Amino acid sequence: MTKYTGINHLAMATSDLDKTIRFWRDLLGMRMVAKYGRPGYRQYFFEITAHDMIAFFEWPDVKPIPEKDHGAPVKGSFAFDHVSMEVADDDELWQLKDRLDAADVWVSEVVDHGFIHSIYTFDPNNIAIEFSTPVKEVDIHKYPVEKDAAPGAVAVEGVEPQPGHWPSVKHPTPKNERRVYPGERIVPEQIEKKR
Repeated sequence: MTKYTGINHLAMATSDLDKTIRFWRDLLGMRMVAKYGRPGYRQYFFEITAHDMIAFFEWPDVKPIPEKDHGAPVKGSFAFDHVSMEVADDDELWQLKDRLDAADVWVSEVVDHGFIHSIYTFDPNNIAIEFSTPVKEVDIHKYPVEKDAAPGAVAVEGVEPQPGHWPSVKHPTPKNERRVYPGERIVPEQIEKKR
């Protein structure tokens, strides 16, 4: 099985990168760690943790998504419900809630979900955001929670990945045939100039 190490980045879109920077960098306090751009294209990355990031493409014709409450059912085409980011503890959660309140940004009350405490808000693009902190006494990674009264047949198979449902790799790409194609990239000389 693949060993995952976290979310590298979530990629979102905005028509107003300046307003997005003000919210994510200046209000939420996330460092802007990469800025790519050329005429007609910009993509900026904000650091959630030392490993995880959220990025925004700036597309002039994109419109904010319609505001939708977190977890409310929808019909039709749909990509995701909300983004949840973890903070260290309840004190951090309350400090973030107070900062959003002071900025006159709508934020929910603190909600107890049993294994996490959460607050909810929206960014300037109406992206639904949850900020959560784990409840110390509950470790769902060690002891997964199963509270579904009527789970489907596939869910009943258990919490661990189930082998045999997808074809196995019969011809792995040999190392001498692996190619990495150029995209937007930072070269070592650019990093050295910044230091």
